[in-house]
Order: sequence, then C-alpha cells, then structure tokens
Amino acid sequence: MEFQEVVRRRRMVRTYADRPVDPAAVTRALDNATRAPSAGFSQGWGFLVLDDPADVSRFWDATTDPAEGPDSWLVGMRTAPVVVIPCSSKAAYLDRYAEPDKGWADRDEARWPVPFWHIDAGMASLLILQTVVDEGLGACFFGIPPEYDGAVREAFGIPDRFDPIGAITIGHPADGERVTGSARTRPRRDLGSVVHRGRWAADDRPDPGP
Repeated sequence: MEFQEVVRRRRMVRTYADRPVDPAAVTRALDNATRAPSAGFSQGWGFLVLDDPADVSRFWDATTDPAEGPDSWLVGMRTAPVVVIPCSSKAAYLDRYAEPDKGWADRDEARWPVPFWHIDAGMASLLILQTVVDEGLGACFFGIPPEYDGAVREAFGIPDRFDPIGAITIGHPADGERVTGSARTRPRRDLGSVVHRGRWAADDRPDPGP
C-alpha cells in the first residue's frame, strides 16, 4: 500500500470481526515501532503484547468497573483479539543523558523542556497504527484511566521503571464498521487554520476561556 494511502485510511477502529490476527503482522508493527526516533537514541520504550484471549480478558477486567455495565464503546472494543500496551521509561532517558557523551550527570528532570519519553513512545505507537493499516487491519489507540493504572501493572507485572501511555487494540474491522466518535461529528481542520508560516497568524475563533 502506498504511504499516502496508509495515512488517508488510518482511523480509530472500535469494533472487530471474530477473526484471528496473523502474529507476523503484529511482529512487523512492533519492529516498525522500534524505528521511531528517540532522544539520544535512548529507546526508552517497552511494548506489552496481549494476544491470548485470557490475557485480553484480564486487561479489560483490570480497566473497567464490574459494577458498571459496559457501554457500546466497551462492547465493541472488547471484540479486539490483540491489545498492545506501549510504555515509556523516564529513567531510561535520565540515565542516557547522564552518560559521558551527554553530560547531564545530575539526571535532573527539569533539564527536559517536555517529557520526550512519552513523546517518543507516542511516535512509536503511531508507527504501530500505520503498519496495522498497511497489513489490512484496524486499530485504536486509547488511554488507560489513571485509577486503573495500578491494576494493570499488577495484572501484568509492569515494572515501576515503565509507565503505560495508553493501549492499542488490533484486529480485523467488523463488517460495516464505520467512523464513530468525535471524528464523525467534528470536521477535520484545514491546513489554513493550523499552519502558520513565518509568524503565527491571528486566530479568528472565539477564545474558549480558562
């Protein structure tokens, strides 16, 4: 598939067909994820792959309240046969930049203008999403509610050195699966409203306030 076609087709899929996913496709997506850029080539990421039905079920049990009935989003998402949890390691970046060729021996987090460990894991996640499209599959990146972070860590042994930045469901889109969520109700912003050349152009939209 041409790259522009991959970009055009990429969207969040929230309902999946009852079909297995070729493990080789997941491996290719993960291999491509490791090609993402990372500050200082720190590569401070880790990917937890859940492709056994029992493990996938444990993930949903760990991230939902059994007292609350599943909504339509959860019902659809639980049909995904594969869940990948990308994680970032701040410690890996602080350690890397304390090495002699970088020289930040104090490992002071304040030296970082933004948390590159999360940014780099996010770029790796996008490569997973794009590869999935190229494989003829669908995927959805979503956040893990903070109140369930501890349960996910405990269920799957995620060490303190790593922080889940979200989760990615992967599978074959269900027949008739269509665009849902905000992408269905909100228009895509055009280039003229988001690109500023030479100087930030005035924004005519009303100030949303604090």
